[in-house]
Amino acid sequence: MDKLKIGNVTLENNLVLAPMAGVCDLPFRMLCKEQGVGLVSMEMVSAKGIYYKNKNTEALLATSPMERPVSLQLFGSDPYLMGEMAKKIEGRPFDILDINMGCPVPKVVNNGEGSALMRDPKLAYSIISAVVKAIQKPVTVKIRKGFDEAHANAVEVARAAEAAGAAAIAVHGRTREQYYSGEADWDIIRQVKESVLIPVIGNGDIRAAQDIIRRKRQTGCDGFMVGRAAQGNPWIFRQILHYMETGEELPKPPIEEVARMLLRHAREQVACKGETAGIREMRKHAAWYTSGYKNSARLRQKINEIETFRQLEELFLASGILS
Repeated sequence: MDKLKIGNVTLENNLVLAPMAGVCDLPFRMLCKEQGVGLVSMEMVSAKGIYYKNKNTEALLATSPMERPVSLQLFGSDPYLMGEMAKKIEGRPFDILDINMGCPVPKVVNNGEGSALMRDPKLAYSIISAVVKAIQKPVTVKIRKGFDEAHANAVEVARAAEAAGAAAIAVHGRTREQYYSGEADWDIIRQVKESVLIPVIGNGDIRAAQDIIRRKRQTGCDGFMVGRAAQGNPWIFRQILHYMETGEELPKPPIEEVARMLLRHAREQVACKGETAGIREMRKHAAWYTSGYKNSARLRQKINEIETFRQLEELFLASGILS
């Protein structure tokens, strides 16, 4: 795999874990890093949350030296506040600051944040410029194809980001109106790549090494971001890297390996968030981890009833998955 340079940060490869809210917490990022991903992205953090010293925001800012390089994603719509809060947190142990201009959820968009900024390239420019001027660390931006099909302006916003000093740009080939439905439009990503000189990271429907080979040929992208395909599947990064190096496809991990990874993930969740919150959080991860395996529906039903790590461990032992 090619290396990827973003500002003064050089990644070992050009695979990036997408910043997914409610998914990319510290335990999950650590597992993906272990499987070889070049850059992990944190869950998005609100500039207002930092300003008001929100307790939940502080928890989202936790990092580990073992996961670096790591990208911290900030969202907001006020250029001054974004710059000031970027400056306030710059001393924390992260390597790249990413500005979210792609989140589609209503409560973010209705505040004029996330993908709402695709509707206002001038404001997007002001925000990026303010953050770039405020800190020394590389600043990147994550955008979408556009707000809707009638306004597919990713090229315009990408040019604005480059002019404002962004070190790289990630493009999700769907509009805000699509959320995550339909197919990602990689032709718009190609257009962005042809329009700017900074590195472009393509995002949307990357599920295997073959997807990367095809999209690299189509777009010339510098990097590739993996999102939903990594949910419950940190192995995807190892599988992609192995195929790129050897041309050999690694098999899907056996259910025993999945169970051991799930338990490791759960143990770290409990350590980070306490047993009640940690085990509750693991229920959605467990659904992703076990999807497609024999008797997985029954297993997920039982996992949804457990309340402690010990019960989770005993469940795998009683089911014969672990010996």
